[in-house]
Amino acid sequence: MSNARAGDIVSRRKGLVMHKGLCLGEGRVLHNTPIKGEHVSSEHEFRAGRRLYVERRESGRAKGLHSRLQATERRGYNLLTNNCEHTVTRLTQGKAESPQLRSWVIGAGLAMATFALTRHPMAAGVAYAFGRKLASKLR
Repeated sequence: MSNARAGDIVSRRKGLVMHKGLCLGEGRVLHNTPIKGEHVSSEHEFRAGRRLYVERRESGRAKGLHSRLQATERRGYNLLTNNCEHTVTRLTQGKAESPQLRSWVIGAGLAMATFALTRHPMAAGVAYAFGRKLASKLR
């Protein structure tokens, strides 16, 4: 069991991305998956045998979390409009967004444009890396 508290954001590696969830306390995590949509699972199930990263949130921010969760209708998964990051940011910041998705899209867009112009894979790789870095600065 981790030292995550209610309101903390938890994450674990899932392939090339980080899977995000919201700690509810008592070993429970609210997260969003393609098969189940937004749902509560145990921390053990959320971890899926991987290392758990905890982003501490101010204890005052956890207040009202329970009422926000009760008032929130559980939504299905959509990679572009309601993935795990959208769920966490909607509940913690009031606005659904996915910085990881944005960085992938910007990076891939720059890579494709660069490759179309240069026909050089190395230039496209550099443009992709630049795009991901640029996206992280745009937050």
